Amino acid sequence: MAKVLFVMTGTPYWTLKDGTRYATGYWAEEFAAPYKALTEAGHEITVATPGGAVPTVDMMSLRPDMAGSAQIALDLEAIIRSAEVMRRPIHLADARLDDYDAVYFPGGHGPMEDLSVDADAGRLLTAALPSGKPLAIVCHAPAAMLATRIHGKSPFAGYRVTGFTNEEEEEVGLAKRARWTLETELIELGVDFTKGEKWKPYTVVDRNLYTGQNPASASPLAERLLKVL
Repeated sequence: MAKVLFVMTGTPYWTLKDGTRYATGYWAEEFAAPYKALTEAGHEITVATPGGAVPTVDMMSLRPDMAGSAQIALDLEAIIRSAEVMRRPIHLADARLDDYDAVYFPGGHGPMEDLSVDADAGRLLTAALPSGKPLAIVCHAPAAMLATRIHGKSPFAGYRVTGFTNEEEEEVGLAKRARWTLETELIELGVDFTKGEKWKPYTVVDRNLYTGQNPASASPLAERLLKVL
């Protein structure tokens, strides 16, 4: 049995260019699918958030048209309701990499607000890279890589990475309203950004770093994590 740390957003909103607070949080599938796969395989999950805030699910991710069907939406909701760890997250500041065998960052637009500027997220990511422990990050959660910059430089520079693309952000209607977009910022960070077809599962592995492009990539990413655990 492995211990896996889920580092999650603690914010219920994302501040847009005009100052509007866009209601968000974490994306249901990106938590629920890996949580179910890992716990069913016997692994132990701990959730950490900035300040120990209880994570907020993005309600849009539980809409049947977004989830894939009414039944899938109900299944996702059931997994989230049953996940006791979500109701008592630890403070991200207290999370020690030594206590875990792997680290996973689910997405949703929330990480664009908090994890992208969170020093504790940056510290954990910076420690995870050279540790050799599996580090999995999906969709918008690679925004946390921006918090690893010291004097403009990041240890993720040169790594092959994927994440939510500008094209996908445009299709959800937020690219023009955002202060910045993930793909553009990651490229500026110096990563080797790669992408697959929009909305289709696409994962990338570079050394111990596992990244997924979008919500559909969460399950394949979890499968890859299971293999190395």
